Amino acid sequence: MRILITGMEGFVGSHLAEYALAKKAEVHGTALPGAGLDNLQAAKAAKVHRADITDAKAVARLVAKVRPRWIFHLAGQSSPSHSRQAPDQTLQVNVLGNLHVLEAARRLDKHTRVLVVGSADEYGSINPPVMTIRETHPLNPETPYAVSKVCQDLMGRAYFKNYGLQVIRTRPFNHIGPRQARGFVAADFSYQIAMIEKGRQASMQVGNTEVIRDFSDVRDIVAGYWSLLESGKPGEVYNLGSGKGITVSRLLEILIALSSLKIKVNVQQSKIRNEKKRKVGSIAKVARETGWKPKMKLRKTLENTLDYWRGQVK
Repeated sequence: MRILITGMEGFVGSHLAEYALAKKAEVHGTALPGAGLDNLQAAKAAKVHRADITDAKAVARLVAKVRPRWIFHLAGQSSPSHSRQAPDQTLQVNVLGNLHVLEAARRLDKHTRVLVVGSADEYGSINPPVMTIRETHPLNPETPYAVSKVCQDLMGRAYFKNYGLQVIRTRPFNHIGPRQARGFVAADFSYQIAMIEKGRQASMQVGNTEVIRDFSDVRDIVAGYWSLLESGKPGEVYNLGSGKGITVSRLLEILIALSSLKIKVNVQQSKIRNEKKRKVGSIAKVARETGWKPKMKLRKTLENTLDYWRGQVK
């Protein structure tokens, strides 16, 4: 099995590379020219190709050269907050990059399977609130990032409908774990605790911790991606997540309990965002059609995340 992972040097891509290597796959992946490869220390058997997905010709050449059986399209701009400051970059990378990957796959072989990774942000605000969000829920994107993910999602569906390309789409909910960059809640909390333990910060600075989110371990999510290309139905879309909600305050409590220090928490007004109160996904469809279910315990995920940041903070 030869696979291609776009954005392999990133948080999720590096974990997927490790998972695929454990499955005895021949792993190829893209990394931006000049990007560091520290995340791939445990995946050195993977072949790295320097390529920018916004370069249509480079993507076409790479796909034609590698001739992957499966393509996991992960490369993109992944921050909703950054998309507010850079909507043009977000749309260029996520929408045009996605188009280039789909077009290259279409020219390769109609039997090539492509995973287009969207986001739970496509659902936007849920009004009236529901306990769990199903794939049939109306899309309501509220940031440039979310709009770009809806475009990726629907373009994948269009390539299946118009060209018969075996595209499978997914809308993952919050996934966390070691190697996730700052700017995401579990990584930010873990970084701050590591800074406090090193004596470089006095207290935790947090925003709104009463929102309820669906947190999964990144290693469960990449196993879900694999199961979707293995057993998912082309043209279909699948949520991935834990199927359970937890408050961000509880997430913070668990992380603080993993430290031996008494840590003071301050609410910082500048960190408070206008966020949806509850966002939890139904994973009934993916469990029914592929057999995938998350396995990692949240406490273990947070312990691994905190240990990663302890190693990063000197």
